[in-house]
Amino acid sequence: MDYFERKLDDKNRLTIPRELQNELGNEVIITPGFGQYLHLYSKEVWDNEMETALSGDILDESIADLNVKFRVGKSTSKLDSKQGRVTLEAHQMALLGNIKAVMLVRAGKYWRITPKQS
Repeated sequence: MDYFERKLDDKNRLTIPRELQNELGNEVIITPGFGQYLHLYSKEVWDNEMETALSGDILDESIADLNVKFRVGKSTSKLDSKQGRVTLEAHQMALLGNIKAVMLVRAGKYWRITPKQS
């Protein structure tokens, strides 16, 4: 699975497809992306790859900028065990333009959450 679309419910919850829940595990990280979209990481990918990437040279300003970019607005959420949903927070919804229909596209080891294109 490399792409799917969903409508968020009234509480801004995103339902993750069953076939993807095993890959993501029961805990995900959601961060702002590089543009007007979000990134969705499994906790494992965040811990093993993003933390390593963000812990570069302490005096490297570009690494510091990336830390600010990905850590401000970052949330950690557990998928609810009943339906595999995760809630998008208000600041994340604002970044998406407060839309209710989203598409998720695989971007290597993470997912990009964007407003659904008409």
